[in-house]
Amino acid sequence: MEINEKQILLWSKLGSRATYGLTILELAKKIGNNLLVVTADTSTSAGLERFKKKYPENYFDVGIAEQNSIGIAAGLASENFTVFSSTFSSFQTMRCLEQIKVNLCYMNIPVNLVGLASGVVLGDLGYTHCSIEDISVMRSFPNMTVLSPADCGETAKAVFAAAEYNKPVYIRLTGGTNNAIVYKNNYNFQIGKAIKLVSGEDIALVATGTMVSKAINAVKELNEKSIFPSVYNFHTIKPIDEETIKYISNKYKLIITIEEHNVIGGLGSAVAEKLIQNESSIKQVFMGIKDNYSASGNYETILNKTGLTKSNIINKIMDNIQN
Repeated sequence: MEINEKQILLWSKLGSRATYGLTILELAKKIGNNLLVVTADTSTSAGLERFKKKYPENYFDVGIAEQNSIGIAAGLASENFTVFSSTFSSFQTMRCLEQIKVNLCYMNIPVNLVGLASGVVLGDLGYTHCSIEDISVMRSFPNMTVLSPADCGETAKAVFAAAEYNKPVYIRLTGGTNNAIVYKNNYNFQIGKAIKLVSGEDIALVATGTMVSKAINAVKELNEKSIFPSVYNFHTIKPIDEETIKYISNKYKLIITIEEHNVIGGLGSAVAEKLIQNESSIKQVFMGIKDNYSASGNYETILNKTGLTKSNIINKIMDNIQN
């Protein structure tokens, strides 16, 4: 899918969830009645009202019955339909684990799962509605692909790429409205291939989801101090880009992984596994949510409490280059 500046600006204002809904409409123009959409009472939350109105026979709302939605989606996909199933990430990835394992991954059924409001964007509703374990859980399933777009434009790219991938896919949507823009123009998106966004020396910032834009902003400020890290967008957590990890381990002295997820089992862990397999001696620093459920609060409050801010990325780099 090609994207343009007008779309990018609109999607950024609307946020990743509404972008998903608008992209599904665009996908329907391409593949027509072969596209089926399943949701668990999230028509409005997923931006799917327009699709529901225009393609009522292609739309299945199962209500608050997430486990049923997986079984229905699997059945439809087994009949060679292109199927997207969306609900809030915390419910889709935790409540439906057995269904995802047995109905999708075990039988390798190509359903595209879209996890709405991943990370801590719904922190004001408590950690029941936060999803800081989903990368860890989903990447542990054989046959599952895990995507984590950096911005709304990449969300659209990921949806189109998943539709053609013909494997079980989980798309992790982070951030709220007025989402930061990482890509201002069209670019090539390929599942399993990380993208270098900023070229630098000695330090590699490896980020995913909303943390990509924070890493870029941190680097802009660090450049004023004559510190020049590189920034990599790992939009695909599984299959992880082993070639790029190997390149990073050979080129840089320090790697910092940054994610809106538990530091256990997420992007940092996936990168560390490959570094160990390659017998790399590069130092790795993990930035993410520590292994606990902190107090609830709005999005920015939780990001500040967990240290997932531009200023803390800068401080983490300064601490490590001085030691």
